[in-house]
Amino acid sequence: MVGKKSGRALMREEGLERTDNNMETTSWPQVAPINQKNYYTEFMKREDQYLAFRTQEEEARNRMIQEARDKDRALALGVQAQGLVAVNEEGVAEETTASVATKEAYLSKLIILHPGSQNLRIGLGTDALPKTVPMAIARKWKENEAEEDGGEPSPKRLKVDGVVPASAYPEKWFGEDFANQYQAMCSELRTRMRHNKRRVLPNSKELVINFNRRTPHEEISEHNDVNRIEWTELPPNPKQAPEFLTGQAALRIPEASNPRYKLFWPIRNGALNEKDYRDRNQIYHDISKIYEEAFKRELGITRLKDLANYKCVFLIPDLYERKYVEMMLDILIRDLGVGKVCLQQESLSATFGAGYSISCIVDIGAQKTSICCVDEGLCIEESRINIKIGGADVSETFIKMMLYDHFPYAEINLKRRYDFLLAEELKQKYCSMDEADVTVKPAEFHLRASGQDTRLYHFKTYDETMLSVMGLFKPSIFDQSSKLEGRRKVIPRSVDLYDGSPNDPISSAQLAVIEAVGGKSTSVNSTQDSSSNSIALNSTPNRSQQFNLLSRLKDEAELTPRSSVAGSPGPEGTPNPDRDTPVGDSDQALIFRDPVLEKTKQAEERDKVVPIMPLDHAILESLSQGARGDDRKLRDLFGGIMLVGGGSKTPALLTFLETRLRELRPFYGKEILVGPPPREFDPQVVAWKGGSVFGRLSPSGNDSWVNQDEYEKLGARILVHKCMFPW
Repeated sequence: MVGKKSGRALMREEGLERTDNNMETTSWPQVAPINQKNYYTEFMKREDQYLAFRTQEEEARNRMIQEARDKDRALALGVQAQGLVAVNEEGVAEETTASVATKEAYLSKLIILHPGSQNLRIGLGTDALPKTVPMAIARKWKENEAEEDGGEPSPKRLKVDGVVPASAYPEKWFGEDFANQYQAMCSELRTRMRHNKRRVLPNSKELVINFNRRTPHEEISEHNDVNRIEWTELPPNPKQAPEFLTGQAALRIPEASNPRYKLFWPIRNGALNEKDYRDRNQIYHDISKIYEEAFKRELGITRLKDLANYKCVFLIPDLYERKYVEMMLDILIRDLGVGKVCLQQESLSATFGAGYSISCIVDIGAQKTSICCVDEGLCIEESRINIKIGGADVSETFIKMMLYDHFPYAEINLKRRYDFLLAEELKQKYCSMDEADVTVKPAEFHLRASGQDTRLYHFKTYDETMLSVMGLFKPSIFDQSSKLEGRRKVIPRSVDLYDGSPNDPISSAQLAVIEAVGGKSTSVNSTQDSSSNSIALNSTPNRSQQFNLLSRLKDEAELTPRSSVAGSPGPEGTPNPDRDTPVGDSDQALIFRDPVLEKTKQAEERDKVVPIMPLDHAILESLSQGARGDDRKLRDLFGGIMLVGGGSKTPALLTFLETRLRELRPFYGKEILVGPPPREFDPQVVAWKGGSVFGRLSPSGNDSWVNQDEYEKLGARILVHKCMFPW
């Protein structure tokens, strides 16, 4: 009987024996061959093999050692140790003075940042309310923003035969489409008011137009103006003027300053501003300077190297773009040197600030409106919606409607800084969604410009105050022509590291919004009313029946990408990714699609569409996707709709929205409840307050902080292990 050959003999026969260059075999360690049948490895299967978890354990260990040392030192000195809990005579635990002092020291080193398209909310953990800073920077430029494009004003006046019509015919300034929509909205409002038994005067419009046309303004000398504005003073020598200014100082620079300054807004429509910038570095440095000046002026942090001792809670949009988050994180950690940064979604932060466990957050900002359902501390991914309408659109439309009705200050130009601030003031003062306010009312305002006497204007308003806000429910009245200008021109799309496919997050609700708009027209200048799309009262928007890329956007919601829809066996030859079918016999050819190319084309199609939808329909779409067929959860979400953001401060908007939702969902009339933040919180700061509450949580139990060492080693990849939401 022949015995089994040894492993060394088999290797020698097969020519696999290791060569050791005539060295003694006894000097080499004897390594057993790998048994392929029972092959096993622990590579990347334990938490201590990940840098994020290993760093967290090291910090916890160091903290425990330091606390033990402090306790021993305190006991040796006969002093009660910090962090111990004292028990009073009644047996109730109380924090010691030293423990309270330690907590105060921690909160004094905590920064909460909430940037927006128009304002930046910033404050420390010890602050009850944040400071508000304009998210703008003024830089030396050859001309200011109002002088660009030949001094074209905003809102843009249309030219007839190359000339803008005279001020006596303002109804021709904005085209027939705007005039028709405006007149239709006026008629609809009158019908609604009559149905609600409200008095409607037939000649109200004529009264407003005649008064505005004939009333001249009054001149007020500067020394008689009690509320005159302090303008930003510049040095007499232009060479000594600062290179840039931020905050309120940037908005108060005289238009005819020497040298000229141009105002830049790094964030527009809830994303990075690619329209007014030429490269990524300009956006990067402008945002960095705005943050740096805010730290110095609002928080008193004069030296950047002190930021290494601070933590920062940074609020990001619910439906974020990866490039945006990566740039912000890079600015805070690498450029400014913040010690630790934690990312928090806006809607989740709003529930922290309001104290809700389940809610539908509707955040109406300056240039975007985001809607998201939150349940038990997590944003429901498929319910996230981001539509590009907000308070700035209301301001512009209000001015257009007033100009249409012969507004006495016909030269208003929203590109000028003082006119922009004036429009915001008029909107906040006069706009309302209460039908009782739709009457002929007298109003006035003071126009204050640098180097000019103050002018007092008297005018009258009628239904413009309500119809401009009604644009949130009929967004076709808003101007959408410039909201996609420069898209992907400066900041490239984020792609997967391995296959190169787009990997920005998307939701089913957002796809429904895009398809509702894109199913009709992918043109940016489309003026069709999105409120007349195929949204049934008790269903989600109907899908387009056309065979186009937008009809397949739902495929991106799949967890795993499709490799191919071809059957077995696969098509012969090499397929052409630019064609749906491979080269060959057309009768037997099978459809073949490259998944990466499909995702790229779908992302390009989405970038061509401005996501807009009536606010009430968008809320219902988000609720439908958030409940996922669970009627009990849907009723809970209906009862927890909360409006936040500056746009939600319009009087009677909550009541009007609640009425619209009950008209669309009559079966849930008793459950639908739209309310403001509790405890009389300012809706503009409730998200910031939630970030402050989250930052107050025990640092030992919060593993979402990204420190400098981790970011230097792994970059944005560390967010996979640090974010509380899918990255």
